[in-house]
Formats: sequence, C-alpha cells, structure tokens
Amino acid sequence: MHATSGLYMLTVTASMMGKAETIHPTLIWDRDTVLLADTGYPGQLPLIRAELEKSGVALGRLNKIVITHQDLDHLGTLPALLSELPRGQAEVLATAAERPYIQGEKQLIKITPEAVDLAAASLPPEVPDEWRAAFRRTLEHPPSAPVDAVIEPGMVLPYCGGISVIGTPGHTPGHISLYHRPTKTLIAADALIVEDGRLFGPDPRHCVDPQLAYRSIQALTAYDIEAVICYHGGIYNLNVNERIQELADLRP
Repeated sequence: MHATSGLYMLTVTASMMGKAETIHPTLIWDRDTVLLADTGYPGQLPLIRAELEKSGVALGRLNKIVITHQDLDHLGTLPALLSELPRGQAEVLATAAERPYIQGEKQLIKITPEAVDLAAASLPPEVPDEWRAAFRRTLEHPPSAPVDAVIEPGMVLPYCGGISVIGTPGHTPGHISLYHRPTKTLIAADALIVEDGRLFGPDPRHCVDPQLAYRSIQALTAYDIEAVICYHGGIYNLNVNERIQELADLRP
C-alpha cells in the first residue's frame, strides 16, 4: 500500500483461473477530482470499493476513470463502477487506439478463440460446469462502456496537480502510462512489472508487440520518477530513474 499527497495504490487480490492474482489500480485525488486508473477484473466491484474505503475516499466521489488499455483485468469492473454512480458523473478517458475495444465495438485483441480455450482449460477440475460456461461467456463477450474523452501521449491532464500521459505501446497498440507530477509517481500499468522486489520490463508473453513494448521504456526516461506503481507487482522506489534507464538500454 502506498498513500501520499492524494495518491493511493489499491491492492486487489482474488482467485483467477485457479490461482490467486493481485493487481494494483491507482487512485489520485484532490478537492475537485477523484481519478481511478484502471478498474480490475469483472466482478471485483466489492474489492475495489473496499480498497477505496481504505484510502478514505468514498466511491461516490469518483468522477474520472482512465483506462490505460483494453485488457480484461484493466477494464473489467468499469461498467459496474459506472452503474454505482449518478449518470454522467464519471468521465471515462482512454486513447483513440484503445477506445473501440473498451466500447465493445471490436473484440479484445488478445481474446482469440485459442486464448479462450486455453483459459477455460486452465480452470481447476472442481469448477462446476455452469461456472466454466459463465467464464467462457465473459471472455467471449467482455464488459464494455463508452469512452467519454480521448486522451493521447503528450497531454497533461489538468487534474490533481497535473498528470502526464505517456505513450507506451507494445503491450497493446494504444497502451499508456501516467505520471503524477506532484508526487513524481509513475503509474506504469503493464509497461513495467515488479517481481521479487525488482523492476523489470514488460512480460513479452503478454505483449502484442514485445519489441515495441521494450522500445517504449525509453519514453519513461524523460521523467524524474521517485516511485513506480506497476499493475502487476506493485510499488518500486529504489533508484527508479537509474533502473528504468538500465531497462531502456537493454533493448532485447
């Protein structure tokens, strides 16, 4: 958990495909704006709500939601969150490249028939048949919601002291990361990961273009970063700029 100056890392843990998985959406707020970066898997609204309560910020104050990219673990609870709020209160922001997938106009890039079969086969044998069927339906017809505003790399969102939008494509075509200027915190989404307390580049197994994903790390070297929040792995704050430069220089 990381809480400072209106920034809070959520820790959401649930059993996914037979194993515990933890993800880390991020909450940023000030007097006027409460912004959530990414929303977790489908069905995780109670977990998201509980984490917001820990931050001291009520779900009912949420008025901005940034979806960094189209993957199911990032957009899954978006419709449920919107349904909890007065119509039109929360503005959903995403890049133009990711927008049609988030809105359900196109099938998620990584949800191929083969991927669905593989995911269903990975469920534990004790999972009831009706749960298996529901799981397949969720993958084949993922949650969707309208994107209200398109944001693009290079923009500075005028919220919470300024949030820079950084283009980090490769994991998906329109993947972005965010930089919260007041706290010098990078919200990396899936552009970086933390494993065993160390910061690494993106997992190539989950990238549509692994080489582009690694080249995108170079964009992060332009920022003075004191802490990184990775969606998978959580927070890293040890000589961050130096470590990101090392990763950018690798170029595997």
